[in-house]
Amino acid sequence: MPATPITPGVTEPGYDLTTPLDIDYAGAFADATDADRAHQQLVRQFVQDEVLPVIDDYWERAEVPLDLVERLGDLDLLRDGVDVEGRPRVSLMAAGLAAMEMSRGDGSVATICGVQGGLALRSIQMLGSDAQRARYAEPMARGEIIGAFALTEPTHGSDSVSLETTAVATTRGGVDGYVLNGEKKWIGNGSSGDITVVWARLVGEDADGQVHGFVVPQDTPGYTGTTITGKFSLRAIWQAHVVLDDVFVPADAALPGARSFKDTSRVLFATRLGVAWAAVGHAVACYETAVAYATQRVQFGRPLAANQMIQERLTRMLSTLTQLQLLVAKMTRRDEAGELTGPQASLAKYTCTRGAREIAASARDLLGGNGILLQNRVARHFADVEALHTYEGTESVQALIVGRDITGVSAFA
Repeated sequence: MPATPITPGVTEPGYDLTTPLDIDYAGAFADATDADRAHQQLVRQFVQDEVLPVIDDYWERAEVPLDLVERLGDLDLLRDGVDVEGRPRVSLMAAGLAAMEMSRGDGSVATICGVQGGLALRSIQMLGSDAQRARYAEPMARGEIIGAFALTEPTHGSDSVSLETTAVATTRGGVDGYVLNGEKKWIGNGSSGDITVVWARLVGEDADGQVHGFVVPQDTPGYTGTTITGKFSLRAIWQAHVVLDDVFVPADAALPGARSFKDTSRVLFATRLGVAWAAVGHAVACYETAVAYATQRVQFGRPLAANQMIQERLTRMLSTLTQLQLLVAKMTRRDEAGELTGPQASLAKYTCTRGAREIAASARDLLGGNGILLQNRVARHFADVEALHTYEGTESVQALIVGRDITGVSAFA
């Protein structure tokens, strides 16, 4: 709707900046099925009706929107595309479109889904025992059990393969199990959930020295999750510094399919393309906000959109966004065909987070002073995409993975 001209003594009008635009200029998603589209629309409606009206307040107060988490469980949106017996299968395209729509609404809410389904639930479903899947999968899908994924350490971020957290096989009170010691950092849901999938190196007599996974209830003695404060990104999800001090878990807490870091990497590989989709969602939010603002904001007696510089900037933003959409769509089709490689997933993550940052910065600038206000939407995405650019593999690490594939030479230190 057109903006009301501003006159002296009159408060500046508000702007309608959250109406979704059906942006797919090159038809990147034209071959999505009706079921894919229905799943996308379910997420879009949830975002419009339930996320956008409240998320700024949660973000500013740095509080987890627990009521929204409950609704995500009700709507079966916590699985992040992971198959759970008895629930309808979600295609990879549908999962990608859902990740895009969720991030278009808010990065924190999207990360809650990614941690819960993409990392914690996927670890159990992919690497767990039948008993573990029976115990955790359905309650996690419903949101009755909230999970975390503890891999990153204070001194091992990008270098996760060198993690120092240890697991020692032992017996306590006649129960065979493991004692875990170490620290983890930046663990989403690590201080506000129910269980944490902890990755630790098995050491001690006759140990293989490999990285293994363990399901650790967060109320286990010796487990301490402290919420990290002072963040300017993803403020509506709590990330924790986790300390494991002689944490004992029974033998059946070990994920039987997690025998080395290669198994950990299988989980991470499955989520990397989802991060690329999430970046596209942030880019969509910033682009559609810029278009809406340009058509509503009046300066020098006419809408901003009537200026050549603004139209050129919007075109440049759309050009970048269209390239990102085409890339994730193509990579997802390769994934569905079982043809996606690790370097290709890394290239998608590398390209999409870089592009989303460019679009967010351009949109923030186009909104002028209004661009730093939460109520005008872009500032939150501008901040959140910075975290997305880093987690699950920094830009530098993704570049080295792709560079190794290009040259056949590893440049990792």
